[in-house]
Amino acid sequence: MRLNDKVAIVTGAGSGIGKEIANLYANEGAKVIVCDLNEEAANDVVNQITSSGGQAVAITANVANEEDIQHLFDQTVATYGTLDILVNNAGIMDNFVPIAEITDELWDRVMSVNATSQMRTIRKAMSIFLEKEKGIIVNLASAAGLQGSRAGVAYTASKHAVVGLTKNVAFQYATKGIRCNAIAPGGVNTNIGTTMSEPDAFGMERVMSGIASNPRSGEPSEIASIALFLASDDASFVNGTIVQADGGWMAY
Repeated sequence: MRLNDKVAIVTGAGSGIGKEIANLYANEGAKVIVCDLNEEAANDVVNQITSSGGQAVAITANVANEEDIQHLFDQTVATYGTLDILVNNAGIMDNFVPIAEITDELWDRVMSVNATSQMRTIRKAMSIFLEKEKGIIVNLASAAGLQGSRAGVAYTASKHAVVGLTKNVAFQYATKGIRCNAIAPGGVNTNIGTTMSEPDAFGMERVMSGIASNPRSGEPSEIASIALFLASDDASFVNGTIVQADGGWMAY
């Protein structure tokens, strides 16, 4: 029970990696806030957790909306009294759109969900963490945050922003008992592809040009195991680190 009695928010927890993290955290003793835009999906995850003897509640939120983030944290504190762990998992793709074709609307939407939301949730969590002088943040970055063409320009820029955000927060608050790390998955079998509609042909061709070097796709449970390590005392000396989880793809 590595997270016994810890309170954890997991965004985008209705499916994929977030769902696996929420379930694993609950199995390790955490009280989990299952946050997702899809209310039905969030409730399904809560039912899975509680039916197995865990503790969890669902909170519907659009992480791109500041008011929803305020509500998320207010409800978390009202329900469990505090917060110990924040997992920023929610994210969307960008249809592989290259810079020549990107619109302000698509750029703003991807940056808002993937990067600005993480800034806002961390900013809100700090009011709790600084008072306690203790807190853990786990951000979901991506191979696209470390490489140049694993996605379109907006997604790539947003995940590079997550990497920078993670390192900045980690160092600046290291003396305050707060740790901030990120996971950079490669290809993982999730439903994030449903956030794409009509992929840009040129952009997709350029992105997929290196796919043959990918040893394999990962499973959400494999990423969740890393998120558990980073949230536990086993990682007490791990701070400001971007954990690559890609089966060796970026080693090529």
